[in-house]
Amino acid sequence: MAASLYLRGIRASPLFLNPPSLSAIRAAPLLLFASPSERPLATTSTIQSPPPPPKEKPIHPPNKKISNPADDGFEAIIGIETHVQLSTITKAFCSCPYSYGSQPNTTICPVCMGLPGTLPVLNSKVVEFAVRLGLALNCSVAMTSKFDRKQYFYPDLPKGYQISQFDVPIASKGFIDVDLPVEFGGGHRRFGITRVHMEEDAGKLMHSDSGSYSQVDLNRAGVPLLEIVSEPDMRNGIEAAEYAAEIQRLVRYLGVSNGNMQEGSLRCDVNVSVRPIGQAKFGTKVEIKNMNSFSAMNRAIDFEISRQVLLHNQGQSDEIVQETRLWEEGAQKTVTMRKKEGLADYRYFPEPDLPEVVLSEEYIDQIRKSLPELPEAKRRRYENMGLSMQDVLFLANDSYVADFFDDTVKKGADAKLAANWIMGDIAAYLKNERLSINDIKLTPQELAELIASIKNGTISGKIGKEILVELITKGGTVKAVIEEKDLVQIVDPTAIEALVDKVIAENPKQLQQYRGGKTKLQGFFAGQVMKESKGKANPMLVNKILTEKLNAEN
Repeated sequence: MAASLYLRGIRASPLFLNPPSLSAIRAAPLLLFASPSERPLATTSTIQSPPPPPKEKPIHPPNKKISNPADDGFEAIIGIETHVQLSTITKAFCSCPYSYGSQPNTTICPVCMGLPGTLPVLNSKVVEFAVRLGLALNCSVAMTSKFDRKQYFYPDLPKGYQISQFDVPIASKGFIDVDLPVEFGGGHRRFGITRVHMEEDAGKLMHSDSGSYSQVDLNRAGVPLLEIVSEPDMRNGIEAAEYAAEIQRLVRYLGVSNGNMQEGSLRCDVNVSVRPIGQAKFGTKVEIKNMNSFSAMNRAIDFEISRQVLLHNQGQSDEIVQETRLWEEGAQKTVTMRKKEGLADYRYFPEPDLPEVVLSEEYIDQIRKSLPELPEAKRRRYENMGLSMQDVLFLANDSYVADFFDDTVKKGADAKLAANWIMGDIAAYLKNERLSINDIKLTPQELAELIASIKNGTISGKIGKEILVELITKGGTVKAVIEEKDLVQIVDPTAIEALVDKVIAENPKQLQQYRGGKTKLQGFFAGQVMKESKGKANPMLVNKILTEKLNAEN
């Protein structure tokens, strides 16, 4: 991409491409072994785990649940910090690759380990992805931004600081539009985006079962992240979860991240406070971590709102302190993790080893032109096609499903019928087989052909379902399957009349019962005719001729 982007290129050297030996890891000043007898696997380093935090006193009386803070005169204020791990080939400031699930400490070098004398070199793809996401979030992109050092000590942060952005982020002042699911009342919401900034990830601690030591894996150290900070515009767990889900959809549509929460590619920290309705000043903010699904986020937020409202009602509002809490899925509650640091504790200052990031208008315009149709625009387009909101939310949720649907419609299929097939039989098959729509052999062209064959009467809907399974699993064409299995629908009234006469003659008892008043038996006769025709008889003609024959002698 031709652009005036002034960045230092990634330097490749044998040292960067070959991880240092174990002795280099053990020499790192922040990584200490608990004792010789407790040393774990050869590729990891070990530190003593801190003592567990004291257990909290339960504050909820039995069966106490606050579903709506407004009932108690309070309003919840919610903001989210989302970390998106970028799908770049190499890390943010060195040429090490990153692959989820790699053996511990096998994709590291002196730069991402923070060894003395090393210098970071910015990966230009990180800047491109940041601009893509900033534009998609309707942000103002900074023509000049800088990196800063965020100082704090943690065992998996080898340098003792994180390279991030502080006062001059790459994008700011944007918004994202969200459609709430129909089952939660529906409607549209717009949530503000405060900023998007670039930073690097820390490593990862792996705690032993006994709790006596923790292993440090630095594979993730230096992996590029984009942090998205929302405005405190959300008021309940559902809105927050749907905001996070929309961010996930967006990064997947843009191709900047896989957005998989289970891999840590999308991590959300939620800030929750409550205040009396009508009060302008915010309450004390509590951060919640450790939420590995959107449903868990919803439940964690609702619990934390209930906890804070209850403390207010019990006259213990001073016990709500600025802290980080963890969501315990098993106990379905939040617990204290640590007291929250303030900005002064981080002692930010400009990163001296990295130059400013200077962008040109041409560079930004080229990225803007390369953006795909985003989820919000796709949903509005599907609405204009006459689809229901339930259809719209399902189809636009996955870009691959949306592309399959669009291609099917382009091949001439009716939009509603195409949506029904994709959301019904195809979605059920994908769920049962744990596949994506890209994994099946059915093509949009053949789904459109299948829909047309049913619509023009060549095959019945029942036969269509059988053909669908054949096409999904084996591929081929609708026409070939119909010919190979002789599945053309019988529409000749004379042929169908012969089948009806045969079935009636073979079932005199049911005929007598029908003419005695049990008219629901017509369904039995119709089923027998369809069975006799191997499902090929036209159902409408079958029922029409059956009605005439069954009532002929009454």
